[in-house]
Amino acid sequence: MAIVLTGDRPTGKLHLGHYAGSLKNRVKLQDEYKSYIMIADTQALSDNYENPEKIKISILEVVKDYLAVGIDPKKCTIFIQSLVPELAELTMYYMNMVTIARLGRNPTVKNEMQQKGMEESVPAGFFCYPVSQTADITAFKAEVIPVGEDQLPMIEQTNEIVRRFNHTYKKDVLVECEAMLSNVRRLVGIDGNAKASKSLNNAIFLDDDESVIKEKVDAMYTDPQHIKVSDPGHVEGNVVFEYLDAFYSDKQEVEDLKQQYIKGGLGDSVLKSMLFDCLKDMLKPIREKRRSLVESELLQMLMDLSKVARDVAKDTLYDVKEAIGINY
Repeated sequence: MAIVLTGDRPTGKLHLGHYAGSLKNRVKLQDEYKSYIMIADTQALSDNYENPEKIKISILEVVKDYLAVGIDPKKCTIFIQSLVPELAELTMYYMNMVTIARLGRNPTVKNEMQQKGMEESVPAGFFCYPVSQTADITAFKAEVIPVGEDQLPMIEQTNEIVRRFNHTYKKDVLVECEAMLSNVRRLVGIDGNAKASKSLNNAIFLDDDESVIKEKVDAMYTDPQHIKVSDPGHVEGNVVFEYLDAFYSDKQEVEDLKQQYIKGGLGDSVLKSMLFDCLKDMLKPIREKRRSLVESELLQMLMDLSKVARDVAKDTLYDVKEAIGINY
């Protein structure tokens, strides 16, 4: 059975963008692959080092979201990155397999640096996180990595490091991986921004109650030129339609509504009411499951599963050091 590795940085609760893009896929993958799900607290600290409490609190919030959507810890090894110190040692060895110039050309890192405004003040840990990600992937010999298109350069760089390591030490210790792209593109924010996120306050979270969902759906960006119901409307860039595309079950009905909207005669309030009902029904069981979880039990689960993950990473680290010739 092939091995799949996924994960999230614990910087807050997960939202519909995560649900559409990765969480639903993980529920399916756990029945088809040997799955590891990493809570990347070490990587999250690379740009949140001044606020570690935020990361600590977010770990349990992320786990609640995982279990609430159907991820089963009996099928997946959910672990905390910092509880597997072998990953840090692997990262150190892999640093020698890549140049600073190559890291600087990684478009994913460059874009994230620009978004965070850290071009001249980027922490070394953040700049080098493709190497850390390589350690995370190779430690579990993961062959399949579910990602969005923006993460493809990270997979490419991982495989470059794998090939260089194996070539340098003339032993096929590390395993190359391939990306598994999501069928749903990255969900936009409710304000029409390119990305839904907590920091931009433009996302619907999995534990939002019905009144909050209603408020956020009503505030969604549609078409500023669609003033009267009779006015022809634009579908492209219309956030309500993007969310209906992602979550409404009857895809043909959505397509019919798009055509009606383009011609004129369909009001935004009708579409928003339809979307609200859809999200309300979808999120209610997730919210209820989430609130039934006991934090002390979740923490113990994470401790136990992190030990399982660490045993696997230890074996890979042994093989890596054996190949280098430093298993003293």
